[in-house]
Amino acid sequence: MINQLYQDNFPHVTPAWSRIFNFVAERAEGSYIYTDDGRKLLDFTCGIGVANTGHCHPKVVEAIQAQAANFIHAQANIVVHKPMLQLVEELRKISPPSIDSFFFANSGAEAVENAVKIAKAATGRQNVIVFNGSFHGRTHAAMALTTSKTIYRAGFAPLMAGVYVAPFPYAYALGMTEEQTSQYCLEQLEYLLASQTAPKETAAILIESVLGEGGYVVPPTSFMKGLRDVCDKHGILLIFDEVQSGFGRTGKWFALEHFNVVPDIITAAKGIASGMPLSGVFTRTDIMKKVDVGSIGGTYGGNAIACAAGVATIRAMRDENMLENATEKGIQLMTGLRKLQEEYPQIGDVRGKGLMIGTEFTANGNRAKEKQMVKDVIHSAEEKGMLLLSCGTYDNTLRWIPPLNVTSEQVNDGLKIFGEALKETIK
Repeated sequence: MINQLYQDNFPHVTPAWSRIFNFVAERAEGSYIYTDDGRKLLDFTCGIGVANTGHCHPKVVEAIQAQAANFIHAQANIVVHKPMLQLVEELRKISPPSIDSFFFANSGAEAVENAVKIAKAATGRQNVIVFNGSFHGRTHAAMALTTSKTIYRAGFAPLMAGVYVAPFPYAYALGMTEEQTSQYCLEQLEYLLASQTAPKETAAILIESVLGEGGYVVPPTSFMKGLRDVCDKHGILLIFDEVQSGFGRTGKWFALEHFNVVPDIITAAKGIASGMPLSGVFTRTDIMKKVDVGSIGGTYGGNAIACAAGVATIRAMRDENMLENATEKGIQLMTGLRKLQEEYPQIGDVRGKGLMIGTEFTANGNRAKEKQMVKDVIHSAEEKGMLLLSCGTYDNTLRWIPPLNVTSEQVNDGLKIFGEALKETIK
């Protein structure tokens, strides 16, 4: 029945969605997806960092079911509902103390676009600085802020004006030490402010706390502290995009905690509600008060069911020590990957924080060969029972995104499958 359903209807699903795997999912639970033909797949993609609590976490499912029976849609301009107030209460516990004002939307791109609007309104300035390799979304303004791949923006010009691009501190790609990279990139940022966008016209500097689609690259702490100093010096707002790196992914509630740097604005989505469409812009009240009433918003922002799922997600992560588990299992996974790196020099770099880990493949600068190598490993791993994704401008990095409650046994299973895929595909 399901196969006939697929044959009759899949050709009518937009081809604009890229397709990595061809199975039809029947259900999902914890770290696994079960297909309609009886396969059990270890899911180390988490819907691109969404199912941080694992698929269909019982407490999240219970919260969704209970809220659906009470209130499905309560438009935020009209109805104040308990799940949103409870979510704000939970977010205040895990956000930096200075972050005390919360706006909700539906997607990461929507959060980023609203964050930029807020920054422009608060500063009265028009320009934004982003970084090489960044991914901030595919809506019209967000794609102008995105530089990880041309596919997201090619053919859609003219793009939003006032966007300037600085080098991201990608030490492995630049062939420098982390501190050399940090110093170089901060110097280039100052050069950008002196040559292309004056501080008095720059509203914000927008950066992913850990580079996501661009290659899973962790910036040096000195660089992030330097960004804070630059922003303070010039009255520029600092925005950290935590859409992929937030909600425990790196072993902290937000990746920014690894750097001891507090931004002016945080964007969040993906893992915030375990799969329900919810995103947010978190900032200070003094900044949010400068935004005209009605200038930001949306019909579904802060949906009651999504907020209930968000509350349950945060509580489950706290009650079940998922952040600690992400740190512990991240060390286990990183150690196993580095052992495989010793055996396969084609793995040029292993990097990351918590359970946000990238393995970059190299083939002496042969980008086509590197991309094909990663693609082959992904499909071999899928055939053997594990799902992985690529990232990076050249698609030559594998990203590891297991659920934050993944077990030691599941990590070992993943490493075993990865090793077998390497052996099969790398000759």
